[in-house]
Amino acid sequence: MRHRLLVPSAAAAAAFLLLAVPASAADGTPGAPGIGDSYYPDAGNGGYDVSHYDLRLKYQPKTDRLEGTATVTATTTQALSRFNLDLLLDVSEVLVNGKKAAFRKTGTHELEITPAAALPQGKHITVVVRYSGTPSAVKVNGSSAWQRTPDGGIAAQEPESAAWWFPSNDHPRDKATYDISVAVPDDTQAISNGVLASKTSKLGWTRWNWRSTKPQASYLTTLAVGKFEITTDTTANGLPVINAYSKDLGDNLEPAKASVERSAEVIDWESTVFGPYPFTAVGGYVPNVPTRFALETQTRPFYSPAPFANGGNVSLVVHELAHQWFGDSVSVKNWRDIWVNEGFASYAQWLWSEKEGEGTAQELADYTYALYPAGDKFWTVKPADPGADKQFDGAVYQRGAVALQALRNTVGDKVFFETLKGWTAKNQYGNGSVQDFVAHAEQVSGKKLKPLFDTWLFTASKPSAAEAAKAGIGLPAKTGAKARTGAASLTAKKPARPASWPKIQDALRTHGH
Repeated sequence: MRHRLLVPSAAAAAAFLLLAVPASAADGTPGAPGIGDSYYPDAGNGGYDVSHYDLRLKYQPKTDRLEGTATVTATTTQALSRFNLDLLLDVSEVLVNGKKAAFRKTGTHELEITPAAALPQGKHITVVVRYSGTPSAVKVNGSSAWQRTPDGGIAAQEPESAAWWFPSNDHPRDKATYDISVAVPDDTQAISNGVLASKTSKLGWTRWNWRSTKPQASYLTTLAVGKFEITTDTTANGLPVINAYSKDLGDNLEPAKASVERSAEVIDWESTVFGPYPFTAVGGYVPNVPTRFALETQTRPFYSPAPFANGGNVSLVVHELAHQWFGDSVSVKNWRDIWVNEGFASYAQWLWSEKEGEGTAQELADYTYALYPAGDKFWTVKPADPGADKQFDGAVYQRGAVALQALRNTVGDKVFFETLKGWTAKNQYGNGSVQDFVAHAEQVSGKKLKPLFDTWLFTASKPSAAEAAKAGIGLPAKTGAKARTGAASLTAKKPARPASWPKIQDALRTHGH
């Protein structure tokens, strides 16, 4: 499942202090141990902005032993006496601007670093962290974001996974570029984000060097080590496509290939709907793991094999690749804004269904509205602020998609698709909130849309038939447009189930519901 693994500690657990804290460090003030997210107060850190991570790793699949040296480049946003990174593995040394720094582990996952001298505001800093450990052995609340496979391991989880394999400012608000270099035994492959820049072998080890040159959130950074079948291709625009499949997927291998190998096609189509693809590579990977979730890891989504047990599911691929625009390029400002990720990726599946002739987005919206009665718990979740415990609830996806169809009906197709493309262009490589999108939609359409979004995103109850009719929701697909805004909706029959519904629901179940 995708779920919260790291939780605020009731009291910071004191750990070993390896070096004495210099008195000169008192000239600044400590950076906050959290970035200020109301759902997850301990997520991320304050006092600096990261620009780049250079990770040089060595991983032994047989023992699950990971050794790493992380070089983090950042700029201070305040005068710092100390600052934190998020990491769960054991640390042997930290240097700040080439000088040894004091460090200790506090709380659940905090690496607290005290430099040899206070750091002034606006200073470019380089932090080197040497660390090691067995990622799968590190548990938080009994769980790990690192999954072991028969021939290796993978890091993929939301909203956090980075702390299991590299130190970071672990929140989508602080994106950075990445160089990830991983040495693994010669008979093994290492898969990560972006473009494979080079590959070299020496003394039984092969080093895979991956580059992500566009801003990337830490939870979207992934690593998979194992024995993979790797396929390559290019999109219509010439972008490299790299897909990888564990060689021991059994009966799930061919359905997985039949789905993921269509990634280039899907990206080319989504580019016509959402605007130019924002990254330099495309792909996906399917490791042999027992989970069933999927995750939009940047440029190369992660798919468990289980979703392909009943055959191919291109709708799932459409969802994860739509996230490359909604969630990856434009990320949440805070985790309560999850609708700007999941509502849009779910609506992409509806648009794909429309394109494939398996049910229009309107038919899917009508069916969803009719399916859940007013007393169902589905309607008690507010997609625009679901709460940390309901962040990945099905309503965020499905009711969130209905809200977009309501918007489409209200402003018309031309303005609606201009709104989507404008959102991804204006906020490219940045962050956005639900409120930001509402303001953007109002600006593009020239309409006052807050009441519409209040009804579909912020109200913990089912919109009445009359309210739904105002937004064109709730009628059978063949009913005329005029009737959609009139009282006829109050007596409409339950709409038929669109042909795409089962595959869309199979994809929804991969998100932990």
